[in-house]
Amino acid sequence: MVVSFCPLCGTGMIFDADSGERGLTFGVSGLLYQSDMLLYDRQTESLWSQIKSEAVTGRLIGRKLKLLPSTQTTWGAWKKKHPNTLVLTTETGYSRSYDQDPYEGYSKTKKLFFSVTHQSHEYHPKEQIIGIQVGNIYKAWPFIELARTKSPLNQSINGRSLKIEFDKNSRTATVFNESGKEYPSVVAFWFAWYTFHPETQIYKAK
Repeated sequence: MVVSFCPLCGTGMIFDADSGERGLTFGVSGLLYQSDMLLYDRQTESLWSQIKSEAVTGRLIGRKLKLLPSTQTTWGAWKKKHPNTLVLTTETGYSRSYDQDPYEGYSKTKKLFFSVTHQSHEYHPKEQIIGIQVGNIYKAWPFIELARTKSPLNQSINGRSLKIEFDKNSRTATVFNESGKEYPSVVAFWFAWYTFHPETQIYKAK
């Protein structure tokens, strides 16, 4: 698996590392595409867009990574549900302080550090959404809309019946399929989802 997080887009995404090409291992390039992190694979040095889930340069250009289900939530909510969870230690042998956020305040301001191609002013740029892809259809559920809606919410997208659960206290959103299994989704800032998927459908609370 490839576990990735981009603080500029608020995106924590997990991929099947073998879905692009077997035996790949990944790192963070330090480069950006549409304000989103670019991963690189150590075998071919191709660059992979996180939100696009695709190699955008190099020998593997156009190759896709398979998105896996994951949950983006608070530590308190996760620990309550999974009390025996193991956590990465901050005792790494390096002097860096993991208590300091280099992007402190970024999630509150409308300002973007880096420009993007497509922008929408329908919501605050950093409004959190949960987005999915079903076939060639993309849909986003802004948290501000989910907060006005009774949970769970049943939806039909491109012929599939899905259920969206939202916890207002922990601001945790999860999508489930017809069998009750978690459906791969992306929690992101609105601006980030929109710039990659400007054709996205948007859920509006009634």
